[in-house]
Amino acid sequence: MSTRWIGALALYALLLGGGFLIGNASPMWLHVPGEDSGPFGWMTLVVAGLFLVTSAIPFVPGAEIGFGLMMVFGARIAVLVYLCMVAALWLAFAVGHLVPLSLLTRIFTALHLKRAAFFVRQAEEMTGAERRSFLTQNVPGRYLPLLLRYRYLAIAVLFNIPGNAVLGGGGGIALFAGMSRLYSPVWFCVATALAVAPVPILFLLFGVHL
Repeated sequence: MSTRWIGALALYALLLGGGFLIGNASPMWLHVPGEDSGPFGWMTLVVAGLFLVTSAIPFVPGAEIGFGLMMVFGARIAVLVYLCMVAALWLAFAVGHLVPLSLLTRIFTALHLKRAAFFVRQAEEMTGAERRSFLTQNVPGRYLPLLLRYRYLAIAVLFNIPGNAVLGGGGGIALFAGMSRLYSPVWFCVATALAVAPVPILFLLFGVHL
């Protein structure tokens, strides 16, 4: 194994470990107001801001943090958690969408991923439809055309897989989706809003808490 690959794996382990560290520490930072607090007090805004930013960071288990908060504080925080989680995914996607593909090409080249760098370089000037067609024709994998066709459903499933922090967490997945330029910003926002909704809705309906 080359030195570059060892360095890349070490960086991945560092990011993953850092994400779990932030995830474990976040509940201590995110103090939620008591039952008698106003729904839109300053503490609520601080909680919302911290949770939003934390959940947008790659490799941070934002969904697990949000689930933990709802388990402790119940339905009264479900809407706040939902809005922050959706906004975090949109933020990560927007950041990824603004990253120049030339930067991604340089990263792949530095990691000696020449084939990936070639694909990114070729796809740089393509439209979304042209990029999907190019990937289907040039990237091996019998399920790739199906995944590209149902990419919004696929990413919604990824957001809801327990332990997806090893894949980058919700923030990392959204960041990569933005960088890939395979997703329409509008439909990505719709897909994430629907994907994140089921668990908060269950808490609102049944008021589950510890």
